[in-house]
Amino acid sequence: MTAMRWFYSFLKKYQGRLIFGLFLVALSSVISIVNPHISGIIVDDIINGGNREILPLMMIIMFAANLLRAVLRYWLQIIFETSSQGMLYSIRDYVFRKFMAQDFTFYNNNRTGDLMSRQTGDMDAIRHFVSYVIYSIFENILLFLIALVMIFIVDWRMALCMIVVLPLTAFATADQLKVVKPAFFNIRQHFSSLNTSVQENISGNRVVKAFAKEDFEIEKFNKENDEYRDAELAAADIWKKYVPIFEFLANALTIILYLVGGIMVVKGSMSLGNMVTISGYLWMLNNPLRQAGWLANDYQRFVTSVEKIYTTIIVEPNIVQPEHAVVKERFDGDIEFSHVNYKVNGKVVLKDINFHVKPGQTVGIIGATGAGKTTLMNLLCRFYDVSDGEIKIDGINLKELDLYSLRDNIGMAMQDVFLFSDTVEGNIAYSRPNCSFDEVVAAAKIANAHDFIMKMSDGYDTIVGERGVGLSGGQKQRISLARALLKNPSIIILDDTTSAVDLETETQIQNELASMQKRQTAFIIAHRISSIKDADQILVLQDGQIVESGTHEELLEKKGYYATVFHHQYGDFEAMRKGDFILQPNSRKEGVKIHG
Repeated sequence: MTAMRWFYSFLKKYQGRLIFGLFLVALSSVISIVNPHISGIIVDDIINGGNREILPLMMIIMFAANLLRAVLRYWLQIIFETSSQGMLYSIRDYVFRKFMAQDFTFYNNNRTGDLMSRQTGDMDAIRHFVSYVIYSIFENILLFLIALVMIFIVDWRMALCMIVVLPLTAFATADQLKVVKPAFFNIRQHFSSLNTSVQENISGNRVVKAFAKEDFEIEKFNKENDEYRDAELAAADIWKKYVPIFEFLANALTIILYLVGGIMVVKGSMSLGNMVTISGYLWMLNNPLRQAGWLANDYQRFVTSVEKIYTTIIVEPNIVQPEHAVVKERFDGDIEFSHVNYKVNGKVVLKDINFHVKPGQTVGIIGATGAGKTTLMNLLCRFYDVSDGEIKIDGINLKELDLYSLRDNIGMAMQDVFLFSDTVEGNIAYSRPNCSFDEVVAAAKIANAHDFIMKMSDGYDTIVGERGVGLSGGQKQRISLARALLKNPSIIILDDTTSAVDLETETQIQNELASMQKRQTAFIIAHRISSIKDADQILVLQDGQIVESGTHEELLEKKGYYATVFHHQYGDFEAMRKGDFILQPNSRKEGVKIHG
């Protein structure tokens, strides 16, 4: 399917209305001949001929024709505008659904500003084409042809003189269409880059201010702004070349009329009324010539926008719904990774991952930054597919499970907390919008978020700023945790969820989670030993491989990576093993007693 065929698949729903609208355009264009024709009659028959009895009738006909044409044009504009909005609604909905169906790889490869441009500027170019350009092109061609025919009827010699400009106009229009397309493509590219620059700076304005980089970002923005301006000016240079040509050709018709027509009237080979009639038709020739360049620009802008949108949505996601997907309302939580490998662009991220988790068990995952901890969980959620090996849930290969069913059974508190511009209650209830308020409060209490929420200005009705602006890192993490817990999933993933809270709060959260995790299979990714030491099994990742696994005590006995991290965090190794120790000064929280 080509980009234009894709566009037509949305347009065909409205083609009946648009065809009727074009019929109204044709009717309106035909009515346009009334005024020039009557003007000629008034000059020849009434002013020169003295037949004044027909003047009232002529005035009534002109008034009726103008009124009818006004009504027709209002009607057709309503038809085209409503059709364009209806079609645009369908296209925008389709494109947004395609975006929602895309996987992480798609968003890794496309900038936010580019995708925003597809849904804004490019969509508006399509709307403008349907609401205005379609009928304008048809109307201008029709007016030009009708005017030529009527001029031929009035005086064929004048018509032949005026038709000389047609080949020149056609050549100029075709040449402009050829050179203006790359210019518009360049404009859309730079507009997307400008959008991306603005979006990133607004989203990251706190980082910009924290590093006092306002001048640096302004300089970057000005560069993007300059390039966008230059792209627009480059297109304007094309218009500057062709618009004067169309203006000259349009004005040439006026020169031809008054020069040749005037000589013919003086010689008596054409009446003054006929010259007035042809003069009345002149705007029907001039206007299409003047509009030719602008309509050609609008058409190419539309074509470029359709192609940009189409090339974006034509990309098929790597993660697709299985043909005969297995749907389970609730999983038991039995999970097995068998010889799992994952590569990105030839680089090995995870290598030969093997482990088995029984229902209701808690798995702790620890490792250095970049070891592959989050990637491991992304594979479990099937945000990416394994390169080799397989992942099974309740004995079923992940690739055979219904995607919605799989992710609906997983609750995830992500490392990068994202909160919507909504109330606190709305953010927590995002996982279950139809839940009761009491359930929201219960989840917040488990996440140890209830107390600080109640101290906020409007409690649970407090509006959270974009991405959680106004909340501390720990507060955002606890709201994110409450959102995951409210879902009551069979599998829960906590990705460094308590890294921004103090140890006392972390201990309270762990105590609340302990009873819940008996009914759920839990994965806890952490850098703190305190977050995972009570897990049924602990996986230690290093360079994409599981280098150690076992319980807290077993891993301490091995005196490997885990024991080293434990010693760095808690100091006295022997005191720590006894399960009751004091954090040393080099630990995260001085003087806090930890109970093992």
